[in-house]
Amino acid sequence: MIERIKTFNRPKIAAGNWKMNLDLSGSVELAESLATGFSPETQKPVSMILAVPYPFLSATKSAIQNNPNVHLAAQNLHHEDKGAYTGEVSASMLKSVGCTHVIIGHSERRQYFMESDDLLLKKCQKALEHGLTPIYCIGETLDERESGSTFDVLKTQMMEGPLQLNAQDFSKLILAYEPVWAIGTGRTASPEQAQEVHAFVRKLVFDALGEHVALSCPILYGGSVNAQNAYLLFACPDIDGGLVGGASLKAGEFLEIAGSFWT
Repeated sequence: MIERIKTFNRPKIAAGNWKMNLDLSGSVELAESLATGFSPETQKPVSMILAVPYPFLSATKSAIQNNPNVHLAAQNLHHEDKGAYTGEVSASMLKSVGCTHVIIGHSERRQYFMESDDLLLKKCQKALEHGLTPIYCIGETLDERESGSTFDVLKTQMMEGPLQLNAQDFSKLILAYEPVWAIGTGRTASPEQAQEVHAFVRKLVFDALGEHVALSCPILYGGSVNAQNAYLLFACPDIDGGLVGGASLKAGEFLEIAGSFWT
């Protein structure tokens, strides 16, 4: 299985999570710079995904519309179609402004907004129902890693989340492993640590849903990815790209990260 994973031609993805940053003009300027500068080599196709704050989605879509390799994502969605949920945004609303992807289960949503695996599964199912591609996040805290429970935590998050889906639905999503202890801290999992976890997660998918689904599923690494470490991380056989935070707010650096696949 390991050798087949190494050679399987999965999608390569550079996803930028802007979080709660920028204003309208800054968002448009950044999106235009990325859309203009991103031109992946045809022999190694790479997609770029921009996860933008809600107020800037429409403007960002206009700014990137001439580059078919750059896609628009939201950072969250509600698990219901409509209703009296003040401040929330539905999947159909996201589709109507041009989103193709949505982040689900980011560690900050789990930590600060107490989002459970059960709720995240509902959000994932709602996204799929409306034709949005979920970028489904999993990851352990520093305490969990230091206590040796990393794999138990990840197995629970997977088994109670996306592995509840059938093979057909699961094959439509993107996974993202983000060690919580590495997000925004400047600390990054070593390529060896990241590869070990990615291989473990892929084996979970293999055992639950079969070889083809496991070998086809893109798994991104997220946790202080930058232009200096992206080359080594993306060279790992089970790492198919990055979910990038702070570095995605700098056009030059994010373009360099995206270029790491073919350098």
